[in-house]
Amino acid sequence: MSSGIAFHFRLIREGFQLDARAALPGVGVSALLGASGCGKTSLLRCIAGLEPSVSGRLSVNGETWLDSNQGIAVATHQRSIGYVFQETALFPHLNVWENLLYGWRRTPPGDRRSQPAQIIDMLGLRPLLTRHIDDLSGGERQRVAIGRALLNSPDLFLMDEPLAALDRRRKREILHYLEKLHAEAALPILYVTHDLEDLVSVADHLALMEKGRITQSGPIDEMMVNTQLSIAMEEDAGALITARVEKQDTQFNLTRLGFAGGTILVTQLDRGLGEQVKLRIHAKDVSLALEHPGATSILNILPATITELTPQGNSRVIVRMDVGGVPILSRVTRRSEATLGLKPGMQVYAQIKSVALQA
Repeated sequence: MSSGIAFHFRLIREGFQLDARAALPGVGVSALLGASGCGKTSLLRCIAGLEPSVSGRLSVNGETWLDSNQGIAVATHQRSIGYVFQETALFPHLNVWENLLYGWRRTPPGDRRSQPAQIIDMLGLRPLLTRHIDDLSGGERQRVAIGRALLNSPDLFLMDEPLAALDRRRKREILHYLEKLHAEAALPILYVTHDLEDLVSVADHLALMEKGRITQSGPIDEMMVNTQLSIAMEEDAGALITARVEKQDTQFNLTRLGFAGGTILVTQLDRGLGEQVKLRIHAKDVSLALEHPGATSILNILPATITELTPQGNSRVIVRMDVGGVPILSRVTRRSEATLGLKPGMQVYAQIKSVALQA
């Protein structure tokens, strides 16, 4: 049986046309990124079987859910999908425990992949079980919605901007639980967003969408440093590296992370030794030097080799570098490029402030 999500949807509505094709991994989190109105939600609705006029093909881990040429169109209720929206759509007349059990009780015992206790503990819901929905915060409601969808034992999990209505603190709370979901649930998750910053800590794959089409798709760490894509030219452009916790410096409240390119000190993380983290290094926070600076307040000095120089407007340049086989980006002025004589193949030192880094 082939693994993955493969689709080609065609949908025409007044003022909008969807013609989207992609092949996504069969496990992990795939982020679908695009501006409002580009068709992200319509694409999710096609996957869920909620767009009756769609044509094309859809297969999920080897099972065909749609094939217009063959006359196959699996009904929405027969597609094994968990769907979480921006609005949680929980049942207000039921408490948290009753909401969680709603789908689980309707799943045949032989098809149940998860038990309520497992999901409750994974999402930290035990203190909330007897509370009513109206008494929950936005973040708590989303955790309950995620738990209810997981207890349907889906083959595919769809999330349509579930963090959009939450403040930063609530977003971080939900992302913590999404990291646990990513680590513990062996199912594909397709996550729609217009804000990549919300998702870099959990996503494995990235698909870019514009005007009803998937324009590019690939591993997220490769996509974010691809200077041929607009994502590497935006104000918040940067690299995503995978590292492990090597040491906790309790004296100065720092955490030392190790990765293929060396070590990086960041503001202390609540992570155990050996735990894997994804670290976002923004291009705007990386400066360059031709020689090792010696005594400096900047704690992270990494030897690097310039691989690309890409103009960004009239005054700035995106510098792509190789650090021990790991690509990172730096944004510098054209004047700095000229003063330092930056060229591909040149050896430089990338300087990164610890206080600018978050994982």
